[in-house]
Amino acid sequence: MNLDIENITLRDIQESDLSILCKIYGSTRTEELENGTDWSDEQKNIFIEYQFSAQHEYYQKNYLGAKFYIIEKENTTLGRLYIDFFFEQKGVRIIDITLLPHWRGKNIGSSILKEIIQKAALANRNVTIHVESFNPAMELYKRLGFKKISETNGVYHLMEWSPQRN
Repeated sequence: MNLDIENITLRDIQESDLSILCKIYGSTRTEELENGTDWSDEQKNIFIEYQFSAQHEYYQKNYLGAKFYIIEKENTTLGRLYIDFFFEQKGVRIIDITLLPHWRGKNIGSSILKEIIQKAALANRNVTIHVESFNPAMELYKRLGFKKISETNGVYHLMEWSPQRN
């Protein structure tokens, strides 16, 4: 996927990216681990590495048609975008979009999401993403026109953007 966002590019992940991908994943769990455990830094790191490996393996095995990208700006890693443009042959599934903390709140994620929505609208396809109910990005998804269509365990909301609604 090519982006029409100044200086922001996507490139396919490679085996050599696993450590930065783990760091990106870990950045989403920092607050939870700081406030919800009394673990040492070593225990937290082991947990993050284990959880990242399990998630990475799951995504690779269960989203066979998906694209797994590193988000970059001038060869600097900003985050990751995992996306399936032909999810279940009927829509676009954003499997994951995460920016490293330094790059959050700078209009990068919203620009990428708007571009995904634009491409989906041209193809008359819905866009879905699972979002944890406490994720600060939930408000962004709502502003972009995503609606909750289901909920799992009271935590995971399946959000959908539809060209018919927007």
